[in-house]
Order: sequence, then C-alpha cells, then structure tokens
Amino acid sequence: MAEFVAAIDQGTTSTRCMIFSHDGAEVARHQREHEQILPRAGWVEHNPAEIWEHTASALTSVLQMTNLSPKDIAALGVTNQRETTLVWDRHTGRPYCNAIVWQDTRTDHIAAVLDRDGRGDVIRRKAGLPPATYFSGGKLQWILDNVEGVREAAEHGDALFGTVDTWLVWNLTGGPRGGVHVTDVTNASRTMLMDLETLDWDDELLSLFTIPREMLPVIAPSSPQQPYGVTSKTGPVGGEVPITGILGDQHAAMVGQVCLAEGEAKNTYGTGNFLLLNTGEKIVRSRNGLLTTVCYQFEDAKPVYALEGSIAVTGAAVQWLRDQLGIIGAAEESEALARQVPDSGGVYFVPAFSGLFAPYWRSDARGAIVGLSRYHTNAHLARATLEAICYQSRDVVDAMEADSDVRLEVLKVDGGVTSNDLCMQIQADVLGVDVVRPVVAETTALGAAYAAGLAVGFWADPAELRANWREDKRWRPVWSADQRAAAYAGWRKAVQRTLNWVDVC
Repeated sequence: MAEFVAAIDQGTTSTRCMIFSHDGAEVARHQREHEQILPRAGWVEHNPAEIWEHTASALTSVLQMTNLSPKDIAALGVTNQRETTLVWDRHTGRPYCNAIVWQDTRTDHIAAVLDRDGRGDVIRRKAGLPPATYFSGGKLQWILDNVEGVREAAEHGDALFGTVDTWLVWNLTGGPRGGVHVTDVTNASRTMLMDLETLDWDDELLSLFTIPREMLPVIAPSSPQQPYGVTSKTGPVGGEVPITGILGDQHAAMVGQVCLAEGEAKNTYGTGNFLLLNTGEKIVRSRNGLLTTVCYQFEDAKPVYALEGSIAVTGAAVQWLRDQLGIIGAAEESEALARQVPDSGGVYFVPAFSGLFAPYWRSDARGAIVGLSRYHTNAHLARATLEAICYQSRDVVDAMEADSDVRLEVLKVDGGVTSNDLCMQIQADVLGVDVVRPVVAETTALGAAYAAGLAVGFWADPAELRANWREDKRWRPVWSADQRAAAYAGWRKAVQRTLNWVDVC
C-alpha cells in the first residue's frame, strides 16, 4: 500500500512540492522561485511556461530526494495562488500571454464601471464578491479584449481559461494530449463568475464580462469521489498517480489547520495575508468589506462556506525592503533589524502597492510611509513593516467579528512570516489574543494533501486530520489596552493618507 501523499503548492513567488506521511509530518520538499514580471506600474505577471517547468522540476526532485516511485504515492493534491488568470491554446498548450497575477490592477476601470452602473450588486449577490481588480473575471475580460486573436479562439473553442490549478492539472494529465480541464469550487468562487448557491458558472455573470462559456473548465468538488485524472506516464511523475485534491491556497490552509468546524479561523501569512472564518453550510453576506467564499467541498457533501479578509501586501512588503530598497539581504533579516529598536518611533508604513483590499477595497490607494523625521533609521522602517502586517490583520479581524458576532479567542497562524517571532508577538499585541502556530507551518501544502488523501481513503475521515494537529508555539499579548488602542488609532490615521492617490475612472 502507498504510504505517502504528495502536494504541489504553487504560490505567488515560488512553487514547491511536498510529501507527507500518514501522521501529517513532512517527509521532504523541493522549492523553486519564479520571476515577478512588472511591465509597468500596477501590472504584475508570471510566465505560465516557467511555472509549469518549475512544478515539473519540483515534483521530479522531491521524488529523487526520497527515492520514492509513483507506486509509493497514494494521491496528489494541488493548491495554488488564486485569481491569477491564464489563457492557452488547447491544441498546442501555448499560453496566449503571460498570466495576470491576482495583485495586478490593470482592470481597475472594468471594476469601477461595474460598480458604478449597478452591475456590481449582481456580482455581490451571486458570487459573494465585490467587483475588484483582485478577481479573475475582469482579468479574463482584459485578455479577451486586448490580446490579439484570443476572443476569436475562445469563441471557436480553441482557447482555454484557468487559474493556476487548472493549468497545472491540465499539463499533469497530458496537456494537448488529453489533459483534463477542471477546477474546484474554491478557485471558481474567486472568479466573479460562479454562483455560490448553484456552484456552477452563471450565464448572467458571464455576460457582464462577455466571456464565452466554452473556454471555462468543469467545476468539481475540492476532494472528489473519482479522481480528476491521473498523472501522465510521460510527465514529471513518471507514472499514473491519481490527482484527487484541488484547493485554492487559503482554503487549503483552512483544511491544513483543520478549521473544519463552524466558527474556527486561521490567518495565513505569505505574499499577502488571508484570514478565513468557517461559517458552515451557511452563506454569510458581509456588511463590513469581507468576501463570501466557498471554504471547501468534500465529495458529494454540501459545500462549506467562509468569510474571508484578503490583504494584498504583507510578506511582499518585506520582500520590497530586500529587493527594491536593499536594506536587508534576506527576508529573515527583517526580524534582527527590527529588534534594534523598541518600537517604530511613530512611523507607519501602509504597503498599498496594489491598492487596499479588505476591508477597504480601495483601488485608488497607494503605499505611504508617514511619521518620518531625521531620527528614524532603517530599523524603524523594518519594524513598521512588521507592524503593518499585523495592523492589516487587525482591520480584518474587527470586520469579521462585526459580521459574525463571534469574538476571536485565539488565532491559528501559518505561512512563511510565522517564523518571524517578533512579528507574531506584535500580532498578539495588536489583536489582544493568543497567536498559535502548528508544528507544520506550511499548511497550504498539507491541506492539499489532506484533500487528496481523504478522497482515496488514505485518511478515513476528518477526525484523523484533527489528531495530526499539534501546537508548536504560542505568543501571548503583553501590550496594555491603552497602548493597543493608541497604536491602532495611529494606523487608521495613516491609512487615510493613502486614499484618493490614483484617479480611477
């Protein structure tokens, strides 16, 4: 019997493949970064061919590292950066253009017009999302309208659309030679094109973006009764491994953190921050700037929904200190630099590089550093960057509590930034609740593995997953209530300075 489950975790800045054992422990991983293509201000692109190449390389490498064969792998799960939009030729597999990344703001005009003429209310009601540059529908419309030949190809059934999960599964299962064109309910719920109640592409929503239905993938559960397909023998795995799990990255983290009961929440710290609250089988409409989304769907069970607060730039702000400013040589150096000062000295950094996501949804905002004087150093800026991660999460927590009437008692956290002890301590202080990290902090890959393994009986039921969850570290708040209130008031004041910076038609 196969003793392991594999997962592909295709993120905004890198692709990794991880292998897990039955107790949820990491057996091995291989990871590769890919290029961030920035053609002009507000535009963010990825090369789909590079992403596929790195995925194939990571799969091959992790199998070689462990001396495992396809027969040792019970199932393969896929988790991915959501909303990033790709279109390719079904006959050749050639992308028509670079992928438009979820952070990209070139569709601000499309979103603004939808909101201004009332069609945005249709999107909110059916898809649970506000019209925003974040989501895939506007990006796909932009490609159809601006990349030569794509609309004609789509109307003839030659052009395929997908988020990154769809692109990878299509290639893993043979690509032009019989590749499966599929997505799951979580990724589909991030497009502005799927009805949350029917779990199908909605003709009215498609008409708002003038998108041909023929180019869309089949929508399936996150953990299906039958495999989506099997890996091609001639592909990077080298054998027929069933692909039985697909989850958008934040939904995968919910499963990896075993937030499977109504009222449970987690916050993932990656390129951005994503805080989700499980609302059970109820569709909860937000009144405070959050998103209503599908959390997951296992086999033929009813879907489970969530409220989500999406923050565009958190860990990416640390990368900006490294790559654009050059004040640190590696992301992990931000903690040591920030520890050189006891606080930020009144400096606030609002990293609204792509506008502000939840709970503001302001595409007109741009990044700002306020409160500077000659006294301040690069250490204060590093500290303000870590604080910005935490204040933005506080914005979302407050909105979530207002929507759900549930007071957060503890916050489960995961993702790369959670290795920064100072940042997690600041998070506990800013929120005033305990912050807890599990032993396996990379829960996106683990969640994809869980979804895949449940489908083939590798794990019998969610109770087995709960037994695997173990606490690694806990941070308790030390700030006083007055200190917390004063610091957060300064943050809210700084946010106001970023608004109305860009004219949006």
